[in-house]
Amino acid sequence: MGKKILLFLLANLILGSIHLADAQQTKKVPRIGYLGTVSSSAGSVRTEAFRQGLRELGYVEGKNIVVEYRWGEGKLDRLHELAKELARLKVDVIVALSPPAARAAKEATRTIPIVIRSTYDPVEDGFVASLARPGGNITGVASTSGELHGKRLELLKEAVPRVTRVAVLWTPGTMRLDLSSFKELGVASKALGLKLQSVEARRPEDLDGAFRTATSQRAQALITLRNPLIVSQRKQITELAAKSKLPAIYDDREFVEAGGLMSYGANLEDLYRRAATYVDKILKGAKPADLPVEQPTKFELIINLKTAKQIGLTIPPNVLARADRVIR
Repeated sequence: MGKKILLFLLANLILGSIHLADAQQTKKVPRIGYLGTVSSSAGSVRTEAFRQGLRELGYVEGKNIVVEYRWGEGKLDRLHELAKELARLKVDVIVALSPPAARAAKEATRTIPIVIRSTYDPVEDGFVASLARPGGNITGVASTSGELHGKRLELLKEAVPRVTRVAVLWTPGTMRLDLSSFKELGVASKALGLKLQSVEARRPEDLDGAFRTATSQRAQALITLRNPLIVSQRKQITELAAKSKLPAIYDDREFVEAGGLMSYGANLEDLYRRAATYVDKILKGAKPADLPVEQPTKFELIINLKTAKQIGLTIPPNVLARADRVIR
């Protein structure tokens, strides 16, 4: 009898081990929906920073996590359908690290957690109830890009003391924060004794004409308002600025690396890495409503002396001394 009981217990132990192994093998692999505004190549540096953040937290794509990438290719109307597609896939989290992508994700689902990057005020933009307690299915990071427009204008004036007229390159209707940005630029321009001129471009083929307009109206410098067109066409924009001999300042260093003169803003790669921590917390059971929106802690001023030489500009020593990186 004792031997039969022992064999019975042994058989149950083996069966239990098999069931446990099966359960481990069929354990659900989390799926993230990644909604990009531009193309995979244009957003590669930022996306890699997000992937690096995942790897640092122990996530390996194709092994213990799956990322469903969807790219808007700079077409805002396409983002809404892509966001709905990710919602239909019932991904565990949607990552939308640009305001247009965030807006599309917000409209696509009220239940799937969404991790965003807001370039202005996520409360004013209607993404969250408050920074401390978002209160819905959205949380993430804010790069406060809009709040830095005044600082960029100030840096531009310091770099080019003779400037009195600054062209503002933007795309009408791309996002609500344009109005806030213009308001802030208006306040800063008055304090600095500068006159602003609006220069519009809705499509890539409009950019040549936009720069001809800027120069014909005697603009002496340029500042851009970030949107998908500006980001996706940064190489063309920096080349046109150099050709037009217009000193220009942008909101992130990729423009300077593409040949732009100056940039000042939050370190976006750091924010993309930090976005991965939100994904990790949500996958471990945290609710977006309870995860405070983080603001940037790293800002950087980048200057391209090659471009300065090309347009015949000498950057004052006091401005160079404050640069976090100088491209020579």
